[in-house]
Amino acid sequence: MSMNKSKISMLTYWTRNYVLTLAVGLVLLFVVSALWIRHTTTEHRVEMMELIAEEMVSRITNMAAGVGPEQVDPYIDRREADSMREINPIVYITNASGEVVTTNRPFPPGLSFDFKKLMADDSNTLRVKNDGKLYTIIKRSVTIEEKVVGYVFTVEANDKLTAVKQEYGLLALVIFSIGLLGWGAIYKLSKRLSKPILDVAAAAKLIEKGIYQISLPEELKEKEVDELVTSFKEMVIRLEQLEKTRTELLAGVTHELKTPVTSISGLLQAVRDDVVTGDEAKAFIKMAFDETTKMKTMVGDLLSFNSFAVDAVPVKMELFEVNELLEDILRPWKATHPHINLHVHVLPIREDIAVDRVRFQQILVNLLTNAEQAMDENGEIRVSLQFIGNTIAVDVQDFGCGIPVEEQPLIFERFYRGDQKKYKVRGLGLGLALSKMMAQSIGGDLSLLESSEKGTTFRLTIPQTV
Repeated sequence: MSMNKSKISMLTYWTRNYVLTLAVGLVLLFVVSALWIRHTTTEHRVEMMELIAEEMVSRITNMAAGVGPEQVDPYIDRREADSMREINPIVYITNASGEVVTTNRPFPPGLSFDFKKLMADDSNTLRVKNDGKLYTIIKRSVTIEEKVVGYVFTVEANDKLTAVKQEYGLLALVIFSIGLLGWGAIYKLSKRLSKPILDVAAAAKLIEKGIYQISLPEELKEKEVDELVTSFKEMVIRLEQLEKTRTELLAGVTHELKTPVTSISGLLQAVRDDVVTGDEAKAFIKMAFDETTKMKTMVGDLLSFNSFAVDAVPVKMELFEVNELLEDILRPWKATHPHINLHVHVLPIREDIAVDRVRFQQILVNLLTNAEQAMDENGEIRVSLQFIGNTIAVDVQDFGCGIPVEEQPLIFERFYRGDQKKYKVRGLGLGLALSKMMAQSIGGDLSLLESSEKGTTFRLTIPQTV
């Protein structure tokens, strides 16, 4: 219970982490942007102070040259006015001795500068601490007839040069808007991605309860999520089929084992109670023995299948000439099935293959038995060898009723029995599944080549010996 309390929904997890990441990114962006705005604003205001100082020098020079105010370029006035809207520096005009001649406004209380010392400094942009504050001072010399007659100083406190209010507010508004839009987009995308996954989780709970009728979205745009949902649907179909097969298997095994047990019990009871005697009793015992043999075969199939399923059966690979091996295996089977017309087509040349003889024989005998069951009492079976690429193919063809199209994908499933064999032939539906396992254990494979109303062909492939 404590573990469940610590878990959160996917939507909450994604949204929270994405928003946290977005918030950290936006805060960093705000800090960097604010520093950049402050830096560029300060530089711009210092440039304005330089422009004001140069403008004052130009005015003084023009006045000394006798140029009237109406002859001054009006653009310079506009630039000065624009500059003064952003900052309001104190302008000092001094003579060559450093004495203040005039200023644009009275000295603030406690503010004084040693202009003589400032004039001696080679730098035109100075940083001076005065009255506990740091000031930026722009210095420009006034030269008339190639003689320095004075200086123009523009002074502004650094805290005013770096003060930014409107820009910060606008930046904060932009960052907040981006954050809000980002949160909305993240929430929407997270919800879109988490919904089909939640649907799959809900469907899994239904399957856990044995309910296979589920509803999931179709053709999602997100490739990975669509593949997940599609794979889950296919898995559900597969599980439903396996559940159906398991149910049928249970019923089939119960029926198949119960029938011979009941027969054996009845036959032996008749013999024990002297209901039958003499030759008739022997016939009853023989029938009971036959039923026992069938039960033994079915139990053997189950044990063999389980052994192959866990790779517990050793495989002994030996070298054989394939034509001779095939004829040796088919000869006894043909002798015990005289009603079947068996045609064998071998390779035109000698060819050695490495196989486990016992497994190879089991596969062929099982294919021949299935072919016999697919036909009437009399029929024809063709077994042929041929080269297919770097493999040798053994095709077993019958001319029976064929396998229905809807059953063909399922014939190699364990315990699956088609409708035609379910009530006609006794068994557990392990023959083809076991044969395919044996074929793969010797390095080959077993497949259904074709099947129609005219007959069926299975193909066993064995790698050629290098």
